[in-house]
Amino acid sequence: MSDKTLIVITGPTAVGKTHVAVKLAHYFHTEVISCDSRQIYKELRIGTAVPDSEELNGIRHHFIRNKSIHQYYNASMYEQEVMELLNNLFSEYDAVIMAGGSGMYIDAVCRGIDDLPSVDNDLRKQLQEKFKAEGIESLRLMLRKLDPEYYRSVDLKNSRRILKALEISLITGEPYSSLLTHRNKIRNFKIIKIGLDIPRNKLYLKIDMRINRMIELGLVEEARTCFRYKSLNALNTVGYRELFSYFEGTVTLYEAIDLIKRNTRKYARRQLTWLRRYSDMEWFDPDNINAIRDYIKKKITKVTSE
Repeated sequence: MSDKTLIVITGPTAVGKTHVAVKLAHYFHTEVISCDSRQIYKELRIGTAVPDSEELNGIRHHFIRNKSIHQYYNASMYEQEVMELLNNLFSEYDAVIMAGGSGMYIDAVCRGIDDLPSVDNDLRKQLQEKFKAEGIESLRLMLRKLDPEYYRSVDLKNSRRILKALEISLITGEPYSSLLTHRNKIRNFKIIKIGLDIPRNKLYLKIDMRINRMIELGLVEEARTCFRYKSLNALNTVGYRELFSYFEGTVTLYEAIDLIKRNTRKYARRQLTWLRRYSDMEWFDPDNINAIRDYIKKKITKVTSE
């Protein structure tokens, strides 16, 4: 194992991950890799809270607005691209920072995910059309037949995961669950995980303030430009799907904004549930930047001396 270190900065949405990552990047003289599964899309800026040039403060960031909503992209592809990037960055830096709150993307880099076959675009289109025409229950019935084991464990409200399992099962002829090894991949660098969290009332206030700011910046107009592409997986996202309902006339604008706030709070809770699975995650208040920095320094020193 090398003496290179990946510093992961994560936590729920709106907690302040970018601010902490930039501060640490300046201190450790390095660059930042985003692990946000929606900030990668160049068409989505306001609703995904893409940091502006002032927030980035001169620090080079990777995987921000580098894909299109029309491109198929998943955690496996992210893992491959990040590992290639890290190979280059570690030739220049002893430590690199990865910041964001997408649990699957963090897992992909820290633990690795199973190598699954690419999916045929025609098959994906057929399943998406079935979903659109018949609803999620039709996909659940297919999954229960093709892969009863995964059917018992998957979140049956998560159409994206059900669609993925169906795609892999149909293209391979094998149950999706049988292809999941759940074995961690060996990385040739050390990983330090920092979780950021604050009291719930404070976090919810920050979420509400962020969404109010998004509306002021033009989120409604941004969502309207994407409305015709609403069936794309990239747009099955909090902040956009609620406004799509407003455009369709099923809710008022006031109701849509309230739904965005409520659903974002739910998303933050799910993020924390996912991230707390990591027994090696050290948690901090994002304002305690000195404590975070000192902890990382000690961990790196310990790692180097071992």
